[in-house]
Amino acid sequence: MRIAISGSHSLGKSTIVNDWVALHPSFAREEEPYRALALHGPYEILFREASTKLQNGIQLYYSISRIHRYANPTDDVIFDRAPIDYLAYSQYTANKRTTDINDAFVESMVPAVRESLDHLDILAFVPKSAEWPVEMESDGIRPVDHAYRDEVDAIFKQIYREGRYNAMPEKNRPHFVELSGPRQQRMEQLQAAVDAVKSKKKLA
Repeated sequence: MRIAISGSHSLGKSTIVNDWVALHPSFAREEEPYRALALHGPYEILFREASTKLQNGIQLYYSISRIHRYANPTDDVIFDRAPIDYLAYSQYTANKRTTDINDAFVESMVPAVRESLDHLDILAFVPKSAEWPVEMESDGIRPVDHAYRDEVDAIFKQIYREGRYNAMPEKNRPHFVELSGPRQQRMEQLQAAVDAVKSKKKLA
């Protein structure tokens, strides 16, 4: 079962990943590309209006390469972020017109993103929700900037709810689910998605 958790920053994605692995220790945990490449690797990666094609490109292709490591549908893995996330973050920077990232660059990423998603079984989106707000915390990594988080979240909602970029594959598309509410509820929602995928595979 190959699961990716997607959405804007500081909304509890890593908590979901950690909670899932705690409940299902057979699952491998794949780190967020930024942490793997910048915090624990050799790259400088900037946020917000300072992101560049190189920085977002290497994160995208790192994410895709990790997904391709798990080619067997029987592999149990959960990813902190999905390739589609870099469309949202790149579009944010493109909208600001402050670096070499532009709309054409974002569109150029779509085919690779689309191709990679058919290697996932579940794509779980964590939206910002007025019913269940998540406070931003200073962790020394991500900027505490509510407007930034909200603008990126709005782009994610365009992608997932309005079909912006038409990024989902035509065939073998992952089961899509939105996760919201308290931690236990999110685990229950994700477990229901896993059960649905397993039932579908049995009927196939």
